[in-house]
Amino acid sequence: QAQLVESGGDSVEAGGALRLSCSASEYSVSNYHMAWFRQAPGNEREGVAAIARSGAATYAESVQGRFTVSKDNAKNTLNLELNSLKPEDTAMYYCAADVGGWDWRTWALSTKWYKVWGQGTQVNVSS
Repeated sequence: QAQLVESGGDSVEAGGALRLSCSASEYSVSNYHMAWFRQAPGNEREGVAAIARSGAATYAESVQGRFTVSKDNAKNTLNLELNSLKPEDTAMYYCAADVGGWDWRTWALSTKWYKVWGQGTQVNVSS
């Protein structure tokens, strides 16, 4: 059973930076569409950043220019660089993966098609 394990969450002040990682087992990240989602208490889970098998990336408008998603194929990890953090970025961050077969351009930031999920890592940003 494929597993994803997130790490790197922490408490930081506004304007700070973090690097989240998602380690994959049982499969190669290069063969999967992968994404980061986040969920704050009382809110629905929302897509933050996604990277396709091809390497194409897309971001939620709220994080565009501040967050960077990448895959490290050698380490078999998915990474998310978070810069210029804001209190509204506070949430549990989850990574997700799927082998594909659906329209990535349309669904990349939707929870609809991702079948493998990690347990999450908490990011807290204080003002």
